[in-house]
Amino acid sequence: MAEENKEMPQDLSRRKFLRNTGYTVGGLAVGGIIGSLIPWKKDQTTNNPPPPHAENFNQALMYFTPEQFKIVDAATERIFPKDDNGPGASDLGVAFFIDHQLAGDWGFNARDYMQPPFYRGEKVQGYQGRLKRRDIFDIGLREIDNHSMQTLKKSFTELSGDQQDQILKDFEGDKVNITTISPSGFFQMLRSATLEGVYSDPLYGGNRNMDGWKMRNYPGSQMAYADVIEKDFTKIKPQSLQSHMNHK
Repeated sequence: MAEENKEMPQDLSRRKFLRNTGYTVGGLAVGGIIGSLIPWKKDQTTNNPPPPHAENFNQALMYFTPEQFKIVDAATERIFPKDDNGPGASDLGVAFFIDHQLAGDWGFNARDYMQPPFYRGEKVQGYQGRLKRRDIFDIGLREIDNHSMQTLKKSFTELSGDQQDQILKDFEGDKVNITTISPSGFFQMLRSATLEGVYSDPLYGGNRNMDGWKMRNYPGSQMAYADVIEKDFTKIKPQSLQSHMNHK
């Protein structure tokens, strides 16, 4: 081990490697900045300052490609749009929430029974097939863009809001011819994940700044209510699991 450490250049120390790859993960979420993967050398720091510190490394892609992310970001915004009551799915970071879920157990159907035989279930039973949720999203997002190109000659992200609504309604109404997945089943999964991302704890990537909770006057993850339980209704400043972790 000692010989290996001698051969490793100083600029490629473990600490610097971890630091710079952390910058890269944050960069991928905003356009794939791969240059930050290369460590900054001492003689470069004057003319080429290091990337700015990211405010929230939780806002980084873990599963989606940048193209998939853009489709999900646009589609979830149409499902939960910004209005006078507050921000929409895009500002709340819902696409990041879905991305993180697909990268984990939910995306792998880790807690679901996934053994054959497979039979078409009733609508109230939900999906009854062999595909994992991440596979369904891969197919569904590709078909959203395909359907958009076939019907309106544009990519889904290039459409107006009303046109995007029509594409999503076609999926909701099973008006899209797809043999591998149910269009309406995919839409319902996307809609459910959108609402979960709006109101989940910010620790999981959505509900940015707890704004989803603030619209509902929901107090979030409070540690205790002993100081207010005997008082009249009190509007409590919301707290997240993330804030509790930061205070430790």
